[in-house]
Amino acid sequence: MHALNLGILAHVDAGKTSLTERLLHAAGVIDEIGSVDDGSTRTDSLALERRRGITIRSAVVSFALNGVTVNLLDTPGHPDFIAEVERVLNVLDGAVLVVSAVEGVQAQTRVLMRTLQRLCIPTLIFVNKVDRRGADGERVLRQIAGRLTPDAVAMAAVDGPGTRAARVTPYGAAGTGFTERLADLLTRHDDALLTAYVEDPSAVSYGRLRGELAAQTRRGLVHPVFFGSAVTGAGLETLRAGLTELLPAATGAADGPVSGTVFKVERGPAGEKIAYVRMFSGTVRTRDPLPFHGPGAPRRSPAKVTAISVFDRGAEPRRDAVAAGRIGKLWGLGDIRTGDGVGAAEAPGSRQHFAPPTLETVVVPRRPADRRALHLALTRLAEQDPLIGLRRDGSRGQTSLSLYGEVQKEVIEATLAEEFGVEADFHATTPLCIERPAGPGAAFEIIAEDPNPFLATVGLRVDPAPAGAGSDFRLEVELGSMPHAFVRAVEETVHETLRQGVYGWQVEDCTVTLTHSGYWARQSHAHGVFDKSMSSTSGDFRQLTPLVLMDALRRAGTRVYEPVHRFRLEIPADTLGPLSPLLARLHAVPRTQTVRDAECLLEGEIPVARVHELERRLPGLTRGEGVLECAFAGYQPVHGEVPVRARTDHDPLHRKEYLLKVVRRVAGRPEGG
Repeated sequence: MHALNLGILAHVDAGKTSLTERLLHAAGVIDEIGSVDDGSTRTDSLALERRRGITIRSAVVSFALNGVTVNLLDTPGHPDFIAEVERVLNVLDGAVLVVSAVEGVQAQTRVLMRTLQRLCIPTLIFVNKVDRRGADGERVLRQIAGRLTPDAVAMAAVDGPGTRAARVTPYGAAGTGFTERLADLLTRHDDALLTAYVEDPSAVSYGRLRGELAAQTRRGLVHPVFFGSAVTGAGLETLRAGLTELLPAATGAADGPVSGTVFKVERGPAGEKIAYVRMFSGTVRTRDPLPFHGPGAPRRSPAKVTAISVFDRGAEPRRDAVAAGRIGKLWGLGDIRTGDGVGAAEAPGSRQHFAPPTLETVVVPRRPADRRALHLALTRLAEQDPLIGLRRDGSRGQTSLSLYGEVQKEVIEATLAEEFGVEADFHATTPLCIERPAGPGAAFEIIAEDPNPFLATVGLRVDPAPAGAGSDFRLEVELGSMPHAFVRAVEETVHETLRQGVYGWQVEDCTVTLTHSGYWARQSHAHGVFDKSMSSTSGDFRQLTPLVLMDALRRAGTRVYEPVHRFRLEIPADTLGPLSPLLARLHAVPRTQTVRDAECLLEGEIPVARVHELERRLPGLTRGEGVLECAFAGYQPVHGEVPVRARTDHDPLHRKEYLLKVVRRVAGRPEGG
């Protein structure tokens, strides 16, 4: 049986979890449709999800449809949990983007659609809630064309919208207007079809148009729009038929090299790790030694798979193997983390698609005795969401977390209390800045020359790189000039040291080049005993590299940049006057301003640290009619006082204190050549 790994995505409250329930009920997986309000849905299994009525973690459930096994992945809709959505995108064959027929296209809807288009993920659009008061399918269609994509076509008509009796009638070959709209859309992307249609429209059959619609949808070129209600079931059969007709089945050779992606990690009843894996190629079997690795990181030692479950028809039966195209749960991989790739072959789509977290908060236990328990609990949460970005300050007994927003912070606080029994206090969120080199800078220290107490020679040069380039390590010394283990020690320590620059922030967009290297070869006495005091080790390079790199960064100079969002603000035109002083006070910079009738559209940039206050003040200044959309736009230089982040390392900026911490003896180095 073919498989389709399908994602359900939406802005919060558009009805994607209700749609999931309706699809499961129609497939016979559940006997009764659950309610988000009652906390009885199949995919919102966490107590916190049921109480809040929102999806926090992605969930997988399977059902059969027209001979295809559909693995349906329900995802969070709140922007604070966008990282969960990102990980699901890496494993999808297709997606359904849910839009409310009442609220229409919303901020998160646009973020999701842009990402789906960028990744060329075949996407159907489902306009939900046609039975709700205020539903307006035509208005939503115009919004889809104007705000999401012009390459969309309605697949059905809605009769009696806004009432419980709303019905959905699919378009067919008899609908002249539909075939004309379909032909107009499809001929934009196919010259041969355009030529045939221009020469003789009647010669292009409806069957050919439907076939071309499926082909272009699977290539991510066009987006069929369906209508319905997850509550009443109206329009659901048309959508169900479209899933298997228009979206592509999973591909991959079961006998190929093993390749997969871990998109979720959870703990079982006994505390064991369970990894959710989408297989792209090959087959993993029980008792197989399975290598795995983080994105762009070296492969770690293989671990033996002790058990496998495969999602199938609403259940998760134990199996001996999971093959390409399927989603399985693997036991036995003790060091596995969310985002890891498994197997010898690189899995597709392992890179990050959404912006990184731009806020940070400090969390401390309310009871000092819970310090260790808090650290363990946060480590467990970081297994599930690596973007939490734990940063521990042992001297202060504090741990910092990277966040997307205030709701995520509230959820983590509740999770710590409910799942781990740890009550914690969170400090106010602050923007997560970065540092960039202002220019080139270089430094080196030579073995056996003061003031270098280590048996290593390291020279490093730091050069600025284009914005968004990240950090890169290069060699300007011969590859065989010293053992590879020493070169690797320098490279790993460089990346570790760049996490805290001159002002304590992560250093980005730079190239670090190894310009000098040297070591003392392994020494031993006549009787063959190894003499460590006369031989270089990897530890010498790991301890010296931070001193050299920070010296080079200090000479290069760094500048601190704060994260900014691009905003799109729709307000009544007569409220622009009262709103403008607030925008100025929040350092928001409008770039464009358009007034149409009684509506004003503003677009520009605003510091991330100011977005929350704008969201809070906007309803009162716009009579509740203002609509704000924000998306990460990059970083801008900090103006005024430069924010300094407390260090959590041994502080290589202060040499004497650093040496006292990393070596017992900073002087009296043994003589040698």
